[in-house]
Amino acid sequence: MVKLLAIPGSLRANSSSNLILNGIASWVPDDVSFEIYTGIGSLPHFNDADEVPDSVINFRNKVRKSDGVLICTPEYAFGVPGSLKNALDWTVGSGEFVNKPVGLVTASSQGEKGHAALLLILTAISANVVDGGALLISSVRSKLDASGNVNDPITLANLQKVMKVLLHNIHI
Repeated sequence: MVKLLAIPGSLRANSSSNLILNGIASWVPDDVSFEIYTGIGSLPHFNDADEVPDSVINFRNKVRKSDGVLICTPEYAFGVPGSLKNALDWTVGSGEFVNKPVGLVTASSQGEKGHAALLLILTAISANVVDGGALLISSVRSKLDASGNVNDPITLANLQKVMKVLLHNIHI
């Protein structure tokens, strides 16, 4: 069983990021355990203190024990949402993302700057953003139906491609 950890960059349950991750969860293969991590909002502000909070230890363990990670996030103020950046900061020194296969979906009204910033952050923590595993979905709300499902065939095909290449890189 492949363990895939999905990390949304938004705290809102009905955000585009969470809707996309829930949609992906409905069609991942049966041999994939797909867990959407909902705790980034409960992580304390990053600091280099000697004592690491339990919520951070839990997050790090989930990343460490996963075979791969899928991040789906909006762009916020032309950058990475603070709670997602904070979560990733907690892994800089401990190395959970080193060589970890990662897929990245930026789903936003625009998204180019946030997508680029997150790719730089993932490089800094030595994550393995798989070739073909990064997708920018601009004008995301126009690509979702009233129930929050992706209704744009090109976007759906691109999401399926991201998952296919991510899972392929995990199986190598």
